[in-house]
Amino acid sequence: MLNGKTAIVTGGSRGIGAAVAEKLASLGADIAVIYAGNQEKAEAVCERCRTQYGVRAESFCCNVADFDAVRQTVAAVKQAFGHVDILINNAGINRDGLVAMMPEADFDAVVDTNLKGAFHMIRHCARLFIRQGYGRIVNLSSVSGVIGNAGQANYSASKAGVIGLTKSVAKELAAKNVTCNAVAPGFVETDMTAAMHVAPEQLTAMIPLGRMAKPEEIADAVAFLVQSDYITGQVLCVDGGIAI
Repeated sequence: MLNGKTAIVTGGSRGIGAAVAEKLASLGADIAVIYAGNQEKAEAVCERCRTQYGVRAESFCCNVADFDAVRQTVAAVKQAFGHVDILINNAGINRDGLVAMMPEADFDAVVDTNLKGAFHMIRHCARLFIRQGYGRIVNLSSVSGVIGNAGQANYSASKAGVIGLTKSVAKELAAKNVTCNAVAPGFVETDMTAAMHVAPEQLTAMIPLGRMAKPEEIADAVAFLVQSDYITGQVLCVDGGIAI
C-alpha cells in the first residue's frame, strides 16, 4: 500500500495517466495530477480519487517541456502536500509522419515533451528524493521505443531516449533508495491511439494476444513497479506480445 505517499502523475487528465492516478489513489497515495490543457478533465480525475478512495488530490497546470515551469510546479506540489515520493512521467504527444517529409518542428515538439519533459520532472524531483532517502520513478516509454515503428521516427526516438534516461537515472540514484523503471505499452484503448486513424482490426492483427490493452492494465504495471523496493533500471513491456 502507498498510504502517506504523494504521487505526481504527468499527463494525468485522461487515458493512461488518469488510470494510473486512480490506481495509485486506490492504493492510498495522495495524487497531484499534472495537465497541460484540459482542467475540467484533470479536476474530474481528482474528484474520483477523492470520492472513491478518500485521498487528497489536486490538479496543477504545467507544460512539462518548459524547464522553469516544471521547477515551479514541483515546488507547488511539495508546498501543497508537504512531500513528493512518487513520480510517474506519462505526459506525451505524437506528430506522426514519414521521416523523409517530417518537419523539424514536429521532431522537436515530440522530443521536447516526451523525453525532455521526463528529464525536467526527474531533474526537479531528484533532489527531493535524495534528501528524504526515498523515491519511486516510473517513466512511460513505448513498444515503439523498443522495436521502432515506421512513420514514428520522432516518437520512437523520444521513447527510446526515455529508456536510456531510465537506466542512467536508476544507476545514479540507486544508492539513495530511489528506483527508476519504465513501462513500454503497445497499443492501448486511448484517445491517442484513436487519433492514429488506423482501423482497430489492423492494430489488433499486429498483437499476438489479439486485442489492445486497456489503460487500467498499464496502470497495474506502473503500480507494480512503484511498490517494488528491489526492481530498478528495468523496462516492462505491456504490449500483448508485440515486442517478442
